[in-house]
Amino acid sequence: METNPTRMCELLVGLPEVNVLGVDDLPGQPIVVKVESRLDEQGWCRGCGCRASIKDRDEVVLVDLPCFGRQTRLVWRKQRWRCREPLCAATSWTVLDRRIAPPRAALTDRAARWATVQVGRLGRAVSDVADELGCDWHTVNDAVVAYGEALLAADVDRVGAVGALGLDETLFFRKGERHLKQWATSIVDVGGAGHPPKLIDVIEGRTAAKVSDWIDKRPEPWRSAIRWGVLDMSGPYRKVFNDSLGHVTQVADPFHVHRHANSKVDECRRRVQNDTLGHRGRKGDPLYRSRRLLTKAHDRLDEAGDAKLMGLLEAGDPNGDVRMTWHAKETVRTLYGIDDPADAEAFIDELIDDMSDAEMPPEVRSLGGTLRRWRDHIVAWHRSKVSNGPTEGMNNLIKRIKRVGFGLRRFRNYRVRVLLYAGKPSWDLLAHVTPTTPGHAVSMS
Repeated sequence: METNPTRMCELLVGLPEVNVLGVDDLPGQPIVVKVESRLDEQGWCRGCGCRASIKDRDEVVLVDLPCFGRQTRLVWRKQRWRCREPLCAATSWTVLDRRIAPPRAALTDRAARWATVQVGRLGRAVSDVADELGCDWHTVNDAVVAYGEALLAADVDRVGAVGALGLDETLFFRKGERHLKQWATSIVDVGGAGHPPKLIDVIEGRTAAKVSDWIDKRPEPWRSAIRWGVLDMSGPYRKVFNDSLGHVTQVADPFHVHRHANSKVDECRRRVQNDTLGHRGRKGDPLYRSRRLLTKAHDRLDEAGDAKLMGLLEAGDPNGDVRMTWHAKETVRTLYGIDDPADAEAFIDELIDDMSDAEMPPEVRSLGGTLRRWRDHIVAWHRSKVSNGPTEGMNNLIKRIKRVGFGLRRFRNYRVRVLLYAGKPSWDLLAHVTPTTPGHAVSMS
């Protein structure tokens, strides 16, 4: 047990190789701890190696971790040295100790690493952490970005071999008075058996060119290991796989296939509603009352629900167009109950032919055309059994960060915070990384 008062103060402060000069405790103010570095090697000239002398002592005020439940300020008394040799090119220099704080930082090193964990790993709001430390929002955010970028760059093993790659867009923010939507693309390792999904990266925009550019910059072995490309029936993302990953088998996400079939049922219901009644759906109209029952899976309807649906269709669908489109939607659903890929191919080919019949409602023929264009992508699911569900899950984590931050407008901040929260970096590396210089980004590829 330490009994020396000076040593006890140094242990409580917890900083390496410093002298505790004093403590100010003013009512209603943060505790102020004054320290001075005692690094003797700083007293030698970096140019000629001669003994240097102290030119000045500058005090730098840093935001530190709370002490005993109170906000704390660390006043670091930094020696400014000068060479005694008049002909030496080295004029003067200041003590530098990254263990206390990096250059031009407003937070101590330990406070910045703690804030990075709070905001990045735990998903706390920057404003909450700033209030706890008693500093400005930008002070905490700058530290999180600097240390977060360094952590992501240092974790070279975060993104390993990927067998199935998923692409999906998510709304970044709405820009300007007209609230124009700005999008971002999530690139996700959708995982598989014994391989958990992981957010690989987030790219500004959702155009094929930007995503292809990102993929083309990856190492060839990494790209070659990808077997499946999962997408949500999006034309730009299909072009990405065609242009940059031509060897992968593209898989249409089953949820989006179901959703497209449901959209055709809604489209047909609205058309028949206008043709028969001459107006949009109203509360008492049979087809309007059936809208939710039509999009619900038939096997999930109980007897009362099924009877109600049939009665509403009988009352509001005189030509049977809505009923036929509903049957087509249910038939598409049965496709995913087939286990054998060959049987699934034969089933969808027959289904496409039936839907193309001229007597079918236009919505059914349109659905058949979509199935024909995406036929290979749809049946690929029966061989891969991968979906974009993990990608949607990552988008939910991204949206949580957006809600906590009440909207993010700078993509650099958005990307770092999203990858720290959903990208699963190795947090053990945080204690060993060197933060980036404020205002300068680093590559996290």
